[in-house]
Amino acid sequence: MARSEAGRTDAEGGGEVGGIPRAGAETGGAEADGSAADAAGSDTADPEAARRAEAERREVAAFRQSLGLDHLVDVHTHFMPQQVLSKVWAYFDAAGPLVGRHWPIAYRMEEQRRVEVLRGFGVRAFTSMLYPHKPGMARWLNDWSADFAARTPDCLHTATFFAEPGALADVRRALGQGARVFKCHVQVGGFDPNDPHLDAVWRLLADEGVPVVTHCGSGPVPGAHTGPAPIAALLARHPRLRLVVAHLGMPEYEDFLDLAERHRDVMLDTTMAFTPFVESAAPFPRAALPRLAALQDRVLLGTDFPNIPYTYAAALTALRTADLGTPWLRAVCHDNATRLFSL
Repeated sequence: MARSEAGRTDAEGGGEVGGIPRAGAETGGAEADGSAADAAGSDTADPEAARRAEAERREVAAFRQSLGLDHLVDVHTHFMPQQVLSKVWAYFDAAGPLVGRHWPIAYRMEEQRRVEVLRGFGVRAFTSMLYPHKPGMARWLNDWSADFAARTPDCLHTATFFAEPGALADVRRALGQGARVFKCHVQVGGFDPNDPHLDAVWRLLADEGVPVVTHCGSGPVPGAHTGPAPIAALLARHPRLRLVVAHLGMPEYEDFLDLAERHRDVMLDTTMAFTPFVESAAPFPRAALPRLAALQDRVLLGTDFPNIPYTYAAALTALRTADLGTPWLRAVCHDNATRLFSL
């Protein structure tokens, strides 16, 4: 099968659901009836949309300036082949079985416009998180991502893998193409991170010091291999692995804080954390905030852009509600990722 044909086949299902449990809660922020997308766009002829776009850029700029930052680094953003992304958006539009609630896509726009939106927000570097949901898909996604990184210099070249016999070859190929960060989606992939096909993959990535952003928490619903136990077993075998736990490990926040406290190379990203959309269903335990504060140098900004149901500015503002102080926010939104990726 030709690669383009494989891509069309692989686009027929799956998609990240963002780690959100239960239906019925208020979303907070902008609804994706086109308002957030229009507000962020730079090429719209609608004067009101242009006004909203400029207002949001100013809001994000004010957030940066309050931290003394010219730029942000976002380690959890999604860019994928359009046929794959369209399937992901369709899944959200249908309030898929794992989402179970209204989830408007805030930045539903063509690829280059999405890139321009992030640049307009002062995002210095971002990722192209993508993930296979079945065997035979990872290499095609990685080839697409290599091309995207080549034409998008501010993208941190991202790759992925699946638990299958060719996983090690796929990862070696991606590293050879220049991959700097990997995405492992245990929930969508439905595989055990301790699958024997992946043991050499984890060993190679640990040896190379390449970070792996991993959706391993049990939100929105538990999977066969989600939760802290499989990751604890993985880290017992590969303690030097630079693992970034997506969504702060939602909803098993404290269990993943335990792992980060025990393993100095384990990090967490803030994707969707503290937003009203999440807090209404899976609130971060306030008693655990001092522990999150103590991990100041190992928490990274993530947002899930463009697939969020509120504005980018709202995602940043939500981080303030943790009330962990300006040095913590500055480290999370810029310094930690800058150090991790030598930016």
